[in-house]
Amino acid sequence: QVQLVESGGGLVQAGGSLRLSCAASGSGFSANAMGWYRQASDKQRELVAAITSGGSINYADSVKGRFTISRDNAKNTVYLQMNSLKPEDTRVYYCNVVFGPYVYWGRGTQVTVSS
Repeated sequence: QVQLVESGGGLVQAGGSLRLSCAASGSGFSANAMGWYRQASDKQRELVAAITSGGSINYADSVKGRFTISRDNAKNTVYLQMNSLKPEDTRVYYCNVVFGPYVYWGRGTQVTVSS
């Protein structure tokens, strides 16, 4: 059974930085795509950034130039470095990992940016 463990959320002032991590365990294979989504309580979940096993990366326009996604294939871990955070980045952030035809979600980690 694949499990995702997220860490790194918290409270930060506007302009600050946070780094999210998500470690996938329970699979003997390297993950295909790995990524981060975020959701406000009254909105749909939206893609923040994603990275394939080959290193192709996709960012939401709202985070380009501020967030950086990376992964460690040996550890099946994905990271999201978030710089120049804004109050509108306040969301619950969810890790998303694809192993073959299966998609897994983390439980979410709260990121709160104060003005």
